Amino acid sequence: MLKGKSAVITGGVRGIGKAIAEEFCKNGANVMLCYRSNDEAAENTAKELLQYGTKVELMKGDVSDFNHAEEVAKAAKEAFGKIDILVNNAGITRDNLMMKMSSQDFDDVVKANLSGSFYFVKAISKIMIKQRSGRIINLSSIVGLKGNPGQVNYSASKAGVIGLTLSAAKELGRRGITVNAIAPGFIETDMTGILTDEQKKKMAETISLGRIGKPKDIANAAVFLASDNASYITGQVLGIDGGMSI
Repeated sequence: MLKGKSAVITGGVRGIGKAIAEEFCKNGANVMLCYRSNDEAAENTAKELLQYGTKVELMKGDVSDFNHAEEVAKAAKEAFGKIDILVNNAGITRDNLMMKMSSQDFDDVVKANLSGSFYFVKAISKIMIKQRSGRIINLSSIVGLKGNPGQVNYSASKAGVIGLTLSAAKELGRRGITVNAIAPGFIETDMTGILTDEQKKKMAETISLGRIGKPKDIANAAVFLASDNASYITGQVLGIDGGMSI
């Protein structure tokens, strides 16, 4: 579905980002994986993905730095000759009740999750505009739609990602670029790995399908949105939460 395409994926070496990268490579795409700090995880992921026979590049840096986004855009263009797909997946949490949350914790989460997404959309859409084509996929969250106690900062950042997605879709549509968001529910990742089995069981009971999602559930949707099969879909928020929000 993605043969010959080239993608940039932020937060691409673990969890949902890694799952998306793997499905992209399986479907024939070259990928540049952006990561912040875990060199070992980055190298291991790159080695794993090379088995699919596509190009895999690594780029280390902080998504909350606009200069990093510009550097990634330049490096990906040089490595692949073009950038067909951007997946804004990188994100952080600093959970706490609002009354106990520091302004620094609020600002850090918004900077990484929302500002970082904006920086990459701005930097990479410049290349896509010249190409007159592109697919941008922003990872939001079900809490960006519904809110969640103890996550005022995270919920606000993910709600902002939805607003960013809708506005960018209107701006870029006539340039042949689609912009969509995925809003995952409760997914098995490093972030949720700290929960006990009992906590996970209780969470699963709130989900209509009765199970916690897998990173591949998100990756499969990303492949579809990045493909030509989704060429007439833009400005949409695809909730993938097993019915958790209904």
